[in-house]
Amino acid sequence: MEPTETALIVTVPEAEPAVGRFRSALDTAAGWGVPAHVTVLYPFLPPDRITDEVIADLGRICAATPRFAVSFAEVKWFGDTVVWLAPDPDDAFRQLTAAVWRRFPEAAPYGGAHAEVVPHLTIGHDAPKPVLAEAAEAVAGRLPIRATVEAVRLISGTAAPDSWHTRHEFALGRG
Repeated sequence: MEPTETALIVTVPEAEPAVGRFRSALDTAAGWGVPAHVTVLYPFLPPDRITDEVIADLGRICAATPRFAVSFAEVKWFGDTVVWLAPDPDDAFRQLTAAVWRRFPEAAPYGGAHAEVVPHLTIGHDAPKPVLAEAAEAVAGRLPIRATVEAVRLISGTAAPDSWHTRHEFALGRG
């Protein structure tokens, strides 16, 4: 099946031991093949609009952003339906999102559904609150998680299982 969507993400493989089993059960994106991550921009451009020029522009944006260290030390909630890890600091994620959105204004973060874009790593969503709370408690016991962010991935796929794959990876600057 041909990809129907794209996204820009920062993968956080260091989080997989803490969140992987919960994401598998409680995060739809995990079933699509999307690893633990912080979203930079979703949805991005349709797959057929990813040209060499788009790739070059994304490469320049990422190269202008220095690599950075991040810690995930706090579990948070969006209402009672989404449990997530908060990256600290989160300003580099916010700056990446803003820079890509400025260059591609037709690709509003989350389709413009939220007034503020909050960088986060989803643990689970849309499950009964006690199930999400159990996941939150278990993950909290494995914090903090530390990582160094060195790249942004352009991924594409559909809502089908294991359909999302990396199309390109963009290195961040050396700082």
